[in-house]
Amino acid sequence: MKFEFEQRFAHALEDVERALLDPEFIAGMAGLPKLGEPEVLSSDHDGHVATMRVRYAFAGEVSAAVRRVVDPARLSWVEESVTDTVSHTATFRVVPDHYGKLLRCEGTYALHGEGTGTRRVAKGEMRVNVPIVGSKVERVILSGMEEHAQAEAELVDAWLDRG
Repeated sequence: MKFEFEQRFAHALEDVERALLDPEFIAGMAGLPKLGEPEVLSSDHDGHVATMRVRYAFAGEVSAAVRRVVDPARLSWVEESVTDTVSHTATFRVVPDHYGKLLRCEGTYALHGEGTGTRRVAKGEMRVNVPIVGSKVERVILSGMEEHAQAEAELVDAWLDRG
């Protein structure tokens, strides 16, 4: 299933990008809904390229239908991303810690300066390889991803407001 999300930030593009690449900011995302405490596994900067690996865990409720297929305690994954801070674009992929053959998710995002603010557009594709309920699970996961992205934008703005 293809997806596209858009978020708006009240701050300048460079400030937003710096926050999104800051391990301290990422650790502070533990308060976001349905997300456990993020763990920065690696954060490397080589010139204008930033490569990050961050482990996340799902901390929300899942339906009985989903529980028939997966154990909620094993819903953790590593997001691998490569960001070009010149073009303000990134590629990412989600690598499940468990159920690796059941989920594939990858995409891109771009930051665009708009006046004094920033807009982020993420595009990608997710595939859940589970007969009968796969498309339903995709919709649930994508809904959660979009909710997370919106909450993350608010958190970035609050974090930057605090300096």
